[in-house]
Amino acid sequence: MRSELFILVLALGAIVLSMLAYRMTPAGRVGQDRTGRGGSFFLGFWMRNWFYWFIAPVTRLSLALRLSPFVYNALAVLFGVASMIFYIRGQFPSAGWMILLSGFADVMDGEVARGRDMASSEGAFLDSTLDRFSEFAAFIGLAVFYKSGLSGVWVLIALGGSLLVSYTRARGESLGVLCKAGLMQRAERMLLLGVGSILDPSISAAFGRPQGFVLLILVGVIAVGTVGTAIYRTAWISRKLREK
Repeated sequence: MRSELFILVLALGAIVLSMLAYRMTPAGRVGQDRTGRGGSFFLGFWMRNWFYWFIAPVTRLSLALRLSPFVYNALAVLFGVASMIFYIRGQFPSAGWMILLSGFADVMDGEVARGRDMASSEGAFLDSTLDRFSEFAAFIGLAVFYKSGLSGVWVLIALGGSLLVSYTRARGESLGVLCKAGLMQRAERMLLLGVGSILDPSISAAFGRPQGFVLLILVGVIAVGTVGTAIYRTAWISRKLREK
């Protein structure tokens, strides 16, 4: 078994065991939103509740060390840039782990900000903006790896769609309309890219395909999902504004 698969299996095993442990707690028997952050198409309320319960020890340690939220902002960007470098070098599993770590750091900056009562408009702006830098770097790495042709076009569509999903929500919020609906929000995109990158070399080889074959399929899924979500949000927000 490849080392990346072994590590992923261990991680998934730990996740499954933690889910079982959480299910035994009183909070784990409730399916409603306990975090106040909402759910998504793929990640429902229970999964989000479990995730924040799962990372609570890291949150408590970060608060005890009095870490600044910006530490995690910076780490998210650094991991994003690292994923770009690994993609360019064709080291997909390493790029995948960097993307997952970037997503984790993105979550932690908000947890630390709330825990230390440091949440602010400036912090929210930096958080969302630096997230885009991190994601942009990862897609640039993929674009360089796949180079030109149809593969490169799919990467560009996925990048543009990802930015449009964020922009439609942000623009709607600035006009007084909040819309979180749709596929391929940041959590889903990061999970697909991260896990897909880790598994790509093994699965692609199993099908007799070159490295990048499986991940390109997932990039196509992200492209279609993000563009579809951006179109849906545009129509939904426009209707709400018209009704106002």
